[in-house]
Amino acid sequence: MKKLFSIAIVLLSLVSMNAQEFQGLAVYLSKTSTSDFKGSLGGNREITPEMQKNIEERMRKMMEKTFVLNFDKTASIYKEEEKLDAPGQNGGGMRMMSSMMGGGGTTYKNVKEKTYSVDKEFMGKEFLVQDSLPKLDWKMESETKQIGGYTCYKATAVKPVSQSDFRNFRPKKEEAKKEEKEKTTNLMDSFEMPKEVTITAWYAPEIPINQGPENYWGLPGLILEVSDGKTVILCSKVVLNAKEKVVIKAPTKGKVISQKEYDETVTKKMEEMREQFKNGGGRPSFRMGN
Repeated sequence: MKKLFSIAIVLLSLVSMNAQEFQGLAVYLSKTSTSDFKGSLGGNREITPEMQKNIEERMRKMMEKTFVLNFDKTASIYKEEEKLDAPGQNGGGMRMMSSMMGGGGTTYKNVKEKTYSVDKEFMGKEFLVQDSLPKLDWKMESETKQIGGYTCYKATAVKPVSQSDFRNFRPKKEEAKKEEKEKTTNLMDSFEMPKEVTITAWYAPEIPINQGPENYWGLPGLILEVSDGKTVILCSKVVLNAKEKVVIKAPTKGKVISQKEYDETVTKKMEEMREQFKNGGGRPSFRMGN
């Protein structure tokens, strides 16, 4: 009996060790629809067809990103896959736009502590956004589909939008858009930021971790696909327990700020830039004061 008890203790220790060492990675492709933006460009007389084509191509590339999620049982880091900047596209303005469109920085999530942190660069200044993970009221559905060989289940939720994530912009209703066109030629006046969006997620119970891309979490399985009606994030590859381990730790660089404070900082600065354009101030400077 004593011998059997000793064997049981060893087995429990091994299981505990394996749980602690469990690690995996998932590769995601994020695509944001630019069809609304294209429609607005077509109504602007100051933009030539050549300029429109150039802007649409840049927008398409900016809206298609590849990310890698490294995770263990309690924490994860989500980061855009590094790639070389095209000549003439490595300026502060392009980096700023990429950040506001969901790219750049490292997002760290700890589902045990229910916190997250992400390092952001905006207007030449580095921020470290730290806050509690948003708790979504997921509605579990019975519908299933296959993603990469995994049987995934559907879940939906209503999510408040981040005011600093410009992927959330939606076109105004036709009546409001017509009124804006009569008053201004500013392209962004044709868009508005909703307060909330409906999220559809597909999770795989076969990978029993409470994780997903960006700030998505809270389902009994790894989220392999998520959509808010405009941006779709789809997993293309999953690797579990690879030999090479990754250090999963929170970023530490930048001025510590809450998500609400960061959103207010970005929206205030963008409103200042909008007013500068409206008043004929020319091209704004992509710098921030202290």
